[in-house]
Amino acid sequence: MNRIMRILMIAVCCMMSFNIVANAGNDKPINVKELPPKAQTLLSKHFKGQKVMLATIESGVLSRSYDVVLRNGTKLEFDRKGNLTEIDCKQGIVPSQLIPQPIKNYLKENYKGAAVRKIEFNTKEYEVELTNGIDLTFNRHFQLIDID
Repeated sequence: MNRIMRILMIAVCCMMSFNIVANAGNDKPINVKELPPKAQTLLSKHFKGQKVMLATIESGVLSRSYDVVLRNGTKLEFDRKGNLTEIDCKQGIVPSQLIPQPIKNYLKENYKGAAVRKIEFNTKEYEVELTNGIDLTFNRHFQLIDID
């Protein structure tokens, strides 16, 4: 009897693990009003007049994130709290107010005339794609660490 219970417990654990993995990474369309307040504020402040074509929530096993696509093709990604983690302006440039000041200062000194098309933020670095095709990576202290 003890052995049968162990086998059943193992089977149940395997089924639960499979279910968690199968549901990880699911994107679900949501209403803009379901975005975290911080994300809603950023959209209304910096993209006023741009219609949201799609907003989704991606729920993983341990994380949650939000993606927003605007009519002009701009894609924004937010973390679970509504903090901006990526902005990709396929047809335009990233609003200046969304670029950290030290990065703006560096670009003003070294890349006059180039604007930011895409920027990704994470806890360790900032990846910046310029309109001239150059990619720059800054560490969290805004020191340049890579040019591609």
